[in-house]
Amino acid sequence: MSAYFDKSPDGLTTANLKDYFNSLIQTHSWSTVKIDRNGLPFFYRYTLDKQWEWLSIVKPPQVKRLPVHYFMVTFTLPSELRPLARSQPKALYQSMLSVAASILKDFARRKHGGEIGFTTVLHTHSRQRNLHPHLHIIVASGSYNKTRNQWHKGKRNYLFNAFALANTDTLPTKWVVDCRKVGYGLPALQYLSRYLYRGVLPDKDIIDTSHNSVTFKYKDGQTQATKTRALPTLQFLWLILQHVLPKGLQRVRDYGFLHGNAKRLRVRIQAILLHLFNWKMPELVATITAKAIRICPCCQHEMKCVGITRTA
Repeated sequence: MSAYFDKSPDGLTTANLKDYFNSLIQTHSWSTVKIDRNGLPFFYRYTLDKQWEWLSIVKPPQVKRLPVHYFMVTFTLPSELRPLARSQPKALYQSMLSVAASILKDFARRKHGGEIGFTTVLHTHSRQRNLHPHLHIIVASGSYNKTRNQWHKGKRNYLFNAFALANTDTLPTKWVVDCRKVGYGLPALQYLSRYLYRGVLPDKDIIDTSHNSVTFKYKDGQTQATKTRALPTLQFLWLILQHVLPKGLQRVRDYGFLHGNAKRLRVRIQAILLHLFNWKMPELVATITAKAIRICPCCQHEMKCVGITRTA
């Protein structure tokens, strides 16, 4: 940031910060932008000793959204295999992700002969934060046939038969599966992102930490009533730590035309849907390379570089 403005960031205005982030998002990855954005409050509060007012400066690029109906398929690991999550978590979770993905791809091939797109999110806890491995899979309704360059529009209220999805030829032979419609287009994705990408236990749900114990609240899945659970501190720590994923295991994975490497295919599908759904394509923003601006300390005008002199 100092290199971009060629001055200390303590004198930057809100307009300066917006210009900076608008430029940064064009030339850097979203993860880099998040690191830079999330570091600013710490810098202002503890280095500059200033109050930081959060600004909605940047938003994640919506490059993967499609104007289609979305379904959420949930694969839950059978209770007989749950002990493996404690002894061999990495191998088990990788197998869960692989088996679930192959099942969905196989169903799509047999049904329409095309390729589907979906995002898988691994969760390891129940509402009470007990060990309960399961996969939430966001599936876009519809499939793409590469041979015919054709989009097959899916049904708005039906994706696959959940009972058929539960029966596989691999271990385990019987899954616990739920398949339901969650909405249409961007609003459905926004709702799912708030639900799927949260942590194991938000700080706001911890209501008491006194007397060497921790009490937290949760919502009962059947009654929807708010309940509490109290545990000794060490037992609570173990309860949470068992949900820390093994090193190198990716919790969120994209498949099919939602995969990161399928950008060209996704643009092709969006072009087809542009005609079918009367949907406007997102604007393509030209990449602008940011340049450092140097201000003259005397006249306060922008200076131009006329040469570089290096001393021996």
